[in-house]
Amino acid sequence: MERALPKHIAIIMDGNGRWAKKRLLPKKIGHKAGADALKKLLKKVEETEIEHITVYAFSTENWKREKEEIDDLMKLLKDYIQQYIKENEKSNIKIDTIGDLTVLDEDLQRDLAHLKEISSKKTGLSLHIALNYGGRDEIIRAVKNIVKDVNNNNLLIENIDENMFSSYLDTREYKDPELIVRTSGELRISNFLIWQAAYSEFYFSDKLWPDFTFEDLEQAINSYQKRERRFGGRLDS
Repeated sequence: MERALPKHIAIIMDGNGRWAKKRLLPKKIGHKAGADALKKLLKKVEETEIEHITVYAFSTENWKREKEEIDDLMKLLKDYIQQYIKENEKSNIKIDTIGDLTVLDEDLQRDLAHLKEISSKKTGLSLHIALNYGGRDEIIRAVKNIVKDVNNNNLLIENIDENMFSSYLDTREYKDPELIVRTSGELRISNFLIWQAAYSEFYFSDKLWPDFTFEDLEQAINSYQKRERRFGGRLDS
C-alpha cells in the first residue's frame, strides 16, 4: 500500500555550475536557470498537498567560491527577492529563511525581512530558504544559546532532551523533512539539515538542477511512497 504524500520535502539544488559549463555559458547563467527551475517547480507544488519545501540556496561553505560567483549569486538572490515582493499579492506562498543572515549585506537582510513580513500571513505552501546555512553551524549556534539560557537560569540541564534541543534550531517552527532530494548525481548530504535528517528518506537524481522538473519530483515522491519507514522499530511487531 502506497504511503501518503510527504508534507515536507527538502531539496539540495545542485548542478547549476555544471549545467552552464556543459553549454559553455557563464556560471551566473546556470544559477539564473536554477532559480527559474525552482520558480516553475513551486507553481506545480502549490497544486499539491505538500506543505513545506526547504531549499539549500547558499551554504556556509559556499563562501569558499570565487568572489565573482558569490557576487553574482547575491545579486541574483536580491533580484528574485524583489520580484517576489512585487508579486506578493498574486502569491499565497509563505517565505522564510534558515541560517545565519548576519553576515549578508544589510540591504539584502532588509529585503529578506520585508519579504518574510509581507508573506507571513499567507496560508499556502511554506518555502524555507537556507542562506548562509550549515547543519554544523546551526547546531553550534543552538548549543551556545542553550548554554546562555542555562547560565542565566532560564533552563535546567536535566530538562534538555531532543525536543528541547530542536526548539533551539532554525527549523523549530515546523517538522523535519520526510524526504530529502539531491540533484546532479552527488551522493552526500553536504552539511544540510544534519539534525533534522535523522529519519528522512533520501532520493538522488542524476539531473542537474536547472533540468529538474515537477515530473522528476513526482518520481522522488513515488520512490518515497514505496518505502517502509520504521524509525528503528519493526512494522510487524
